[in-house]
Amino acid sequence: MIARDLRSGVEQLGNMIAEASSIVPFTGAGISTECGIPDFRSPGGIWTRNRPIPFDEFVASQDARDESWRRRFAMEPTFAAARPGRGHRALASLYRAGKVPGIVTQNIDNLHQISGFEADDVIELHGNTTYARCIGCAKRYDLSWVKQHFDAGGGAPDCADCGDPIKTATISFGQAMPEDAMQRATELAQHCDLFLAIGSSLVVWPAAGFPMMAKNCGARLVIINNEPTDQDDIADLVIRHDIGETLGPFVGN
Repeated sequence: MIARDLRSGVEQLGNMIAEASSIVPFTGAGISTECGIPDFRSPGGIWTRNRPIPFDEFVASQDARDESWRRRFAMEPTFAAARPGRGHRALASLYRAGKVPGIVTQNIDNLHQISGFEADDVIELHGNTTYARCIGCAKRYDLSWVKQHFDAGGGAPDCADCGDPIKTATISFGQAMPEDAMQRATELAQHCDLFLAIGSSLVVWPAAGFPMMAKNCGARLVIINNEPTDQDDIADLVIRHDIGETLGPFVGN
């Protein structure tokens, strides 16, 4: 069911939230655009300007690693300046109220943690770009360490412990999905009674399977996204309006 307007959509959403005991939000890039973080797939998005660097290319090529880190450092002012938007704050309010046991996100910007979610309750399907890891031994590195060694050596540094490449703690094309995050997201989707798909185009699999999974397990499904998705037909409520305006009324509840 597509909400006929923003007001009726917010009212229906409010009723569903009030009736639910376990709400699982699933967020995509659309929730962070009002925070100044551009998305990837829309016209003018990051991937229309820069070809994504697949994981196997990153591993095999020093030039690819150098380019990957140059892009990341160029985005640092944007990520550093971003603060949680109305959507993030509304979901954090529901979390503090005990309605949300955990949140599943495709985003890599750390804004859910900043908004008030405990890190352990943020299931990051595509990782986190605010720090780095060695792809071999998984040692964690601060971005400042990587930048210092990048500037000093003229290229992407390798791990100080095992010598393997260091990469932002994100999941690239061709890289295996994190098993623990996928398992936890599956459990949340299977045991909630309201699933909120927010700001996701629902085209990236396997992540896009979670709304359908929740619906098949008996949850009500709400999709909040400016553009239509392939799963609108199975949703109990579709709100095609600005995410901040839609969720704004729930901030602080």
